[in-house]
Amino acid sequence: MAEPIGHDSYVIDTGLYGPLHAACYLIADDGELAIVDTGTQHSLPLVMAAIEAAGASPAQVRYVMPTHVHLDHAGGAGQLMRACPNATLVVHPRGLSHMVDPTKLQAGATAVYGELAFQRDFGELLPVDQARAHAAADGERFDLGRRRLQFIDTPGHANHHGSLFDDASGYLFTGDTFGLGYTQFRDGDSVLLLATTTPVAFDPDAWFASLERMMALAPRACCLTHFGRIDDPAAHVEGLRDSIAAHVEIALDEEARDADGRDARLHAAVESLLVDSAVRHSGLAEPTVHAILASDIELNAQGLAVWLARRAKKRRDGQSAH
Repeated sequence: MAEPIGHDSYVIDTGLYGPLHAACYLIADDGELAIVDTGTQHSLPLVMAAIEAAGASPAQVRYVMPTHVHLDHAGGAGQLMRACPNATLVVHPRGLSHMVDPTKLQAGATAVYGELAFQRDFGELLPVDQARAHAAADGERFDLGRRRLQFIDTPGHANHHGSLFDDASGYLFTGDTFGLGYTQFRDGDSVLLLATTTPVAFDPDAWFASLERMMALAPRACCLTHFGRIDDPAAHVEGLRDSIAAHVEIALDEEARDADGRDARLHAAVESLLVDSAVRHSGLAEPTVHAILASDIELNAQGLAVWLARRAKKRRDGQSAH
């Protein structure tokens, strides 16, 4: 179901892992539409319903704009592009090849999630016609009706991540670069932002730099895939920086230890960090919080393990680990 968030923009709950976990967005202006993030194959009926509810048709979609190619953000891009015959796919240059040929993307995701979970949660990845795909340059602007959407390269969560700034609304569509901000943990203006260190390209230094670029735009609101609009982002960004730093601390503490049992220790430490933070902030019971964060705990721990392995390889190759 699509909910208006102001300025002819709508948040669509994609239904992944249950309600209020993952979203995509519809922006409408002067008869043209853009879809920011796509959800999965299973999200397509929800996106089509949102287009209809906005009084439009799939033929009016000008852009499909996944912030990056992780499957909760871009897994349904192929299906959505086939349903929207006039749309151009706009994606980070590092992600374009995976949209045109998703074979490696599917193999990598299957390795992370497992075959059964992959099919259940994400379905099928369809290729996008290269003639209808565009690699966005940092700072490039895209006309949508009477407004413009600016693509900003925002690595840190992933090296193929871009955010989209709408100059008409002042909204910044941040994918995962403004972290996890689940509505269940909010109380009025009080927002809990948590880092998402999903495999395989977590880069804290790049992430901190991306946050500086994003805040320099002075956005009126950040629109998160996980989940929804957060007003006055400058008032909340420090909490996200703290969460990134806390994940780095967990990983660096583990780096000095023997690799035996590392995965279990990382999982336990990330679980404690995320669950304790959310319980303190929200007052919800621990089992409730754990259920909301279960997939994030697993993926964040995996991502830190990959980051440590990458740092170790750089040291072996005589490079700086930073």
